[in-house]
Amino acid sequence: MINVFNNINTLSESAAALFVQTAQRSIEAKGRFTVALTGGSSPVQLYKLLASHPYVENVDWTKVFVFWGDERWVPLTDDKSNAKMAYETLLTHVPIPESHIFPMWAVDTTPEAYAKIYEALLIKHLGANSQFDLILLGMGEDGHTASLFPHTAVLKEEKKWVDAYYLEAQQMYRITLTAPLINQAKTIAFITYGKGKAKALHEVLNGPSNPDLYPSQLIQPKDGEVYWFVDEAAAQETTL
Repeated sequence: MINVFNNINTLSESAAALFVQTAQRSIEAKGRFTVALTGGSSPVQLYKLLASHPYVENVDWTKVFVFWGDERWVPLTDDKSNAKMAYETLLTHVPIPESHIFPMWAVDTTPEAYAKIYEALLIKHLGANSQFDLILLGMGEDGHTASLFPHTAVLKEEKKWVDAYYLEAQQMYRITLTAPLINQAKTIAFITYGKGKAKALHEVLNGPSNPDLYPSQLIQPKDGEVYWFVDEAAAQETTL
């Protein structure tokens, strides 16, 4: 489902409403809500909304379990950390137990080793199929999502649910959920705005299948729902 908004405010409000509705539905059905957060600048306003009235009062945060879709392999104090941004804009402002928060980083280990640990955490907390209730995603101007970047080996991964690798273009390690795991989610929400995303959004939604060049095309759940929250600038080249 593609939702187009005339500004980032209404886009974020609609995404926040989906977050709350999905959380309420999941908690009512099974007593918990599992979500994978995204990083970058796209979700900042969404996170701030969720930490404010009326959204914050409409989620039982004691039953929320937070993971991440991907991360730069940097300490939680680093400004590049997706987790740091989420703590500053959302997690320290809501009554969620610290034991329910699982950043994609740890001391005294390697990203490759921690990818295996994180996968085990997912199995422990989400079950054998590791199905998230909600996964939030962004999309870069190159069509990447999570840390699934164009022309990287992780795009071909079929067995691992979490992988880590050195991204040469950025001279840093990344850790990420893989496409097979993302595609098991009940609900997936892309948050994408700005004219810089227009070409990639058109190619992802309207172009021929070429996930090696536009990795967001890999996100095609068999049973779950995908929502796109985009603004008019990002959607200007896309046929809806």
